[in-house]
Amino acid sequence: MTEIVLAGALAGLGLFLLGLAWQRPQARGAGAPAALARMDLERRRMHEGTIAARDRRRRQPGEPGQAAESELVIRLEPAGRRIRRQLEFAGIPLPPSLRSDLSLIGRPVETHIAMSLLGMILGGVLALLLGTMVTTLLFRLPLTTPLIITIIGVVIGGLLPTAQMASRARVRRRDFRHAVGSFLDLVALNLSGGRGVPEALNAASSISDGWAMVRIRDCLEIARLQGITPWIALGQLGDEAGVAELRDLSAALELVADDGAKVRESLAARAASLRRRELADAEGRAQARSQSMLVAQLLLAIGFMIFLIYPAIVRVLVTS
Repeated sequence: MTEIVLAGALAGLGLFLLGLAWQRPQARGAGAPAALARMDLERRRMHEGTIAARDRRRRQPGEPGQAAESELVIRLEPAGRRIRRQLEFAGIPLPPSLRSDLSLIGRPVETHIAMSLLGMILGGVLALLLGTMVTTLLFRLPLTTPLIITIIGVVIGGLLPTAQMASRARVRRRDFRHAVGSFLDLVALNLSGGRGVPEALNAASSISDGWAMVRIRDCLEIARLQGITPWIALGQLGDEAGVAELRDLSAALELVADDGAKVRESLAARAASLRRRELADAEGRAQARSQSMLVAQLLLAIGFMIFLIYPAIVRVLVTS
């Protein structure tokens, strides 16, 4: 009965994926709304691809995320692009957290889907070999054991790239927050020198060539070309990268953009608050690492005590 259920589930999943792959995307509705929806999807894909390509070009060797993509991932990118297109036309959006993490590490959605597919394939193959070996060595196990182990391997292999990407994006988001704190201080200094808010933002973002400052500088340049205000562009960047500090900065600048004194006071207060938050986070991470070191030392001490006591215990047991 178990074999029949698993076989039916796999067959149904295969038919669903086959139909999803070969289904011709059809826009709901006709006329201007459908055309605008297609244009919006294409614009979003081009924007994300431009950000990823620019981040790859500017990333220095040895920086996190610089690992070269394998040839298999490059070959699977068309499949990832097709899956993404089908999901978009089916109305299945990607989670916002996934989009923000991909935007931070400079990886296109198609590449991430291709890496997930590659992980599923490799995880399934390795799990199938492991399940076959276990079933061969242990004859009492049912024949469905390799199939169950293969399914588990496929799931783990597909989720592993997402977990690695989330861990890397967490580190880069923390670095981004640190850069935003310095950016606020620089903007406040430029405002104290008599510059306006747009000029102060541009001058502050041109101080450093770090990837976070470059991202802010590109955002301000795009805002100038599109004819929107810099604080709106910073808010959009905060939404893309998942950095709440940029969204708060955008809201503050939008409220007090006409009053230079209030802007300086607000930015100085936000920079001080951000520094205190970063200091508290650093202290928390240091305490967590200290606790982990204490646990490791305790385990070493227990092992050493067992090593010392074991001969005496064995001697007592043998003599008794």
